[in-house]
Amino acid sequence: MHEMTLLINIAVALVAAFFGGLAARRLALPPIIGYMLAGIAIGPSTPGFVGDLNTISQLAEMGVIFLMFGVGLHFSLGDLWRVRNVAIPGALGQMLLATLLGVALARLWGWSTASGLVLGFSISIASTVVLLRGLMDNGLLNTPHGQAAVGWLVLEDLATVFILIVMPSLAATGAGFDWLNLGATLLKAGLFVLLLMFVGQKLIPWLLLTIAHTKSRELFILATLALALGTALGAAQLFGVSLALGAFMAGILVGRSPLSHQVGADLLPFREAFSVLFFVSIGMLVNPGYLVDNIGSVLVLAVLIMIGKPVITMLMGLIFPWPARTALVVSAGLSQIGEFSFILGQAGMSLNFINRDQYSLILAGALCSITLNPAMFRLILPAERWLQGHPALWRALNRHGTAPPAVEESIADHVVIVGFGQVGRYIVTVLGQMRIPHLVVETDAARVEELGRLKVPTLFGDAANSEVLEHAGLNRARTMVVTVPEEAAAEMIVSATRSLAPSLPIIVRAATDHGVQRLADLGAQHIVHPQMEGGLEIVRHTLLQLGFPMREVYRYADAVRRERYDSGRDGVTDHRVLNELIGAVNSIEITWITLSPGNALAGGTLEDAAVRSRTGASVVALQRDRNLIANPNSSTVLMPGDRVGLIGESEQLEAAEKLFTSGGVTL
Repeated sequence: MHEMTLLINIAVALVAAFFGGLAARRLALPPIIGYMLAGIAIGPSTPGFVGDLNTISQLAEMGVIFLMFGVGLHFSLGDLWRVRNVAIPGALGQMLLATLLGVALARLWGWSTASGLVLGFSISIASTVVLLRGLMDNGLLNTPHGQAAVGWLVLEDLATVFILIVMPSLAATGAGFDWLNLGATLLKAGLFVLLLMFVGQKLIPWLLLTIAHTKSRELFILATLALALGTALGAAQLFGVSLALGAFMAGILVGRSPLSHQVGADLLPFREAFSVLFFVSIGMLVNPGYLVDNIGSVLVLAVLIMIGKPVITMLMGLIFPWPARTALVVSAGLSQIGEFSFILGQAGMSLNFINRDQYSLILAGALCSITLNPAMFRLILPAERWLQGHPALWRALNRHGTAPPAVEESIADHVVIVGFGQVGRYIVTVLGQMRIPHLVVETDAARVEELGRLKVPTLFGDAANSEVLEHAGLNRARTMVVTVPEEAAAEMIVSATRSLAPSLPIIVRAATDHGVQRLADLGAQHIVHPQMEGGLEIVRHTLLQLGFPMREVYRYADAVRRERYDSGRDGVTDHRVLNELIGAVNSIEITWITLSPGNALAGGTLEDAAVRSRTGASVVALQRDRNLIANPNSSTVLMPGDRVGLIGESEQLEAAEKLFTSGGVTL
């Protein structure tokens, strides 16, 4: 089995991560916690199977590359600029103060200055994954407060890239700080960025479009993988800069391509898989025994992250004119550390700035802060009410003005629409024209921006895989419409909705016949199968064109719907109605006849025409200028060009046709 060492380590790491992540989600914790605990379980500091740390760490490097590539892919200077008044002074000020606190704490513990800098840098930056998840779960991602937090974090990510570049020059030597080495590092990084911008700005988008025209999905995926990994390795080998910088820059350039969304979708499975291995490898470095022996230090560091950083943010809110709600949301969202802290810690270990036990302490702080971060979000409203109870403090923090109420606080008697695809657009348009309050839950950023421009209340989040529905005001809503095409997602949404609002009517689309039954079992009252409805519409047009009675055609379509949407039937009803439809067409027909110009019936009433007594056929409808008159009364005046709908047997309809098309009829 020696030849299968790599495969065994990958399999064990992924299986352990799966069970750890599943347990974390059952406890309403971020999966990252489960992945790291899985790493501890298979690490060298715990009994049982011990994974090969070197092998898993090399695979985890790919996780770092894909993480940074994803950051670059979604990086937007425009988004950062829109919240610059909060993000730029806030992120820079908070990072500086948190780093200084980390250095002071490290010196108090007897660490070196270099170790203190690594600790300070690590606790000054928050986890992108955890922040986005927290904002999404609490319905804050597309609010001004959530956007400010995201912009804040984007600036922290940029700062992290810069720190990773200069860290090799931060080593304290006997001769003092190595300014020459720092200058050389910055020069090489600058040359790499300039070369990549000038060459790659046109080359990479052109290359992706060229490969897309080959219509080979495999080649396109290989190209994106090669770009991410090749650029990162090239940056490290040719320019001596970090893998993170190379992957980040590659992501920025690919993000300028019109195919960037497809690249993000194709790389998502690779990013998720290797990111899991990255978090597992982090857990393998944790020494539980050291943490138990130094539980006091763990608690102090956790308090610094979860309380010290929010306090710094709130104090900065006294200096800068931010809304109080923004300061509270940012404080809650950034009261944790995660993947970029791990990357900085690993870089510090590779440079011998910190040892493994010190790194374990940073990881313990991350575990504690990530675990408790959901509770920090739940403290936002109580903290806001407490501040409002102290008018002087509230006025000092809220100089920017009163923040708009949250979406769930500003809407009632509304329709909740999950998904803004083609079907969702129709519903939003109709409800908007009818001025019926509605709220959209959407997971696509571009569609959320479009809804914002349309001023449609929106929650940004995945309704099937987060707690965002808790902020949709379901208990005050009139109905829920689920338009997502993925049946599995629809089932999870229906199940979550039914648990949150047991009496709320749910309308949902199904993709398969089996899905109809599953959705009904989960509590959906009204289920629509688009493929079946489209087929019935085609059948309806076909039968009407063939002259089948309209009433019987609609009756047959309704019978098929009842049959398909009620699995308790035995499949006989629609066949019985079809036989009745066939029997009806053998004895009665419906046809449309146009009243010819010059016909003597023109200008007279239906009573004067005496159609039934003359032909035996009955007039059931009249169409004039695209207006349909159903069952016209006897006083209706006939006009040339009117289309008259009649029912009767074949001989009767032939006589009626002569009556309406002949010009010489005498009344």
